[in-house]
Amino acid sequence: MALGAFTWLYRRLGSWYPPLYLTLELQTAFLVTAGTLALFTFYWDIPQHDFVVIMLIALGLTAVAVALNLIRTYPLLKPIRRWIDGQRDERSSNEAWAAAIGLPMDLIKRDMAFPFLVVVFPTCVAAVMILELSWLAVFPFFFGASVAVGYGAMLHYLALEVGMRPVLVDINQAVTPRMEAAISAFPLRVRLMGALPLINLIAGLVVAALTSEGGGEASLTSDVLIALGVATTISLELSLLLSKSILRPIADLQKATEAVFEGRFDVSVPVTTGDELGELAASFNQMSAGLAERERIREAFGTYLDKEVAEYILSEGFSEEGVEVEVSVLFCDVRDFTQLAAEMDAKQVVGALNGLFEVIVPIVAQHGGHVDKFEGDGLLAVFGAPESYADHADRAVRAGCAMARAVNSEDAAGERLRIGVGINTGSVVAGSIGGAGRLNFSVIGDPVNIASRVETATRELGADVLATETTCKSLSDEFELEDVGEQELKGIGEPVRLFAPQHVPGAEPVEAELAAESGDDGSPVGAMRAAVSRARRAAARGLAGRS
Repeated sequence: MALGAFTWLYRRLGSWYPPLYLTLELQTAFLVTAGTLALFTFYWDIPQHDFVVIMLIALGLTAVAVALNLIRTYPLLKPIRRWIDGQRDERSSNEAWAAAIGLPMDLIKRDMAFPFLVVVFPTCVAAVMILELSWLAVFPFFFGASVAVGYGAMLHYLALEVGMRPVLVDINQAVTPRMEAAISAFPLRVRLMGALPLINLIAGLVVAALTSEGGGEASLTSDVLIALGVATTISLELSLLLSKSILRPIADLQKATEAVFEGRFDVSVPVTTGDELGELAASFNQMSAGLAERERIREAFGTYLDKEVAEYILSEGFSEEGVEVEVSVLFCDVRDFTQLAAEMDAKQVVGALNGLFEVIVPIVAQHGGHVDKFEGDGLLAVFGAPESYADHADRAVRAGCAMARAVNSEDAAGERLRIGVGINTGSVVAGSIGGAGRLNFSVIGDPVNIASRVETATRELGADVLATETTCKSLSDEFELEDVGEQELKGIGEPVRLFAPQHVPGAEPVEAELAAESGDDGSPVGAMRAAVSRARRAAARGLAGRS
């Protein structure tokens, strides 16, 4: 029956499909039993009456074995039937998947003894007694029947795999794609090494039986041994070659897949055959090349965008429409940089700014913020989006003070870059801003404009860091603040009360480390000292060029 027919039956029968398919599939045991007994008639001249009696005994015992098998297996189908009937939460889906994919192996492992204990051995004893044969005849009967049992087991296993596929496809479409199939099953190598010799063994016995002229147990024993010898020499050699031709390309694919899972996208699979496996290897190489290109784009994406923002945009929870969130906004700008830049060439300007940003960008990241955008010689940083923090105001003030202390501290040359930092807290809209295929994840709203104006006020009030009253109300009690009064800010309708942080817990270690002589000792702090030193030297060289 074609796989499409199984799918059709599954759609029509619903939750009744698994038990009905299992019941019908196990009926093949009667055909195997009848065929095996018919085969024995070529070795013994069995009276018709005795043959009918033996056949009835064998089929009756087979019915008992099948019934016991069904009684023990039906409970295993309950998770599958519940899932088909609509119970599709995560736990139920996992249980249904495990039950469906493990059914063939469970059937073999749990009930493999039934055919021997319930059918084969009693039938062999009954046949010897009815036919009044020597008790030695039990052994060739048993060996011949064991071959049939092995054939039946392989038939049941493969047939159940085919029959459960429509159910498994349905379950896999309804749940998260699985990263592993940690269910017990016969490896592909065992199937190839076992099925082909077994088929040849049965074929050899059938041919020998059809061409024999009786001979009883002696002839059957010799035929079994000869067929077994042929199957384990000629057929086994072909099975080995076939398994290697299939399993080696699969092993190459598995090894390359593990490398991709570890993040190595430069791997490729050798195309060693021109069949479907070769096409699969070539397709994998195309996929690997695509993943490598995607990773290069991702790395470039992360270079021009904060890692947290990049991961958020690539995540399933990202919404281009934007969301309204409460954040703390930090605006930083270099004082008098326009005048300094006028005295430097382009290379010096870029070097000075890059050296500055090498210092302050890691500080923003260290405190859980992200750089929203670079604006000439300044930057806008956001704390609380896309990753939400309850203490975003604390983080912003700590970061602002650490930035000011790192950059504005004195150096030996006496020439330095100085920055001002303005901080404000409020509700903004965070989302993708832009059009015509060019977008930028940013925050917009009055709190952003106010933060920019607060930074401008640092120059007029002579403070390195200023924060609005809104921000200060969100700070924890451990901060010490100086009230500098209400200030008129350009473009802001009402005066804004500003505060200058005095004691900021968490910022002192940065100040203490950067107070030492600039130099890179290999540590993150050392790298920061070296970077700010480079920025100051670049600015100093520009200033020296004026004189």
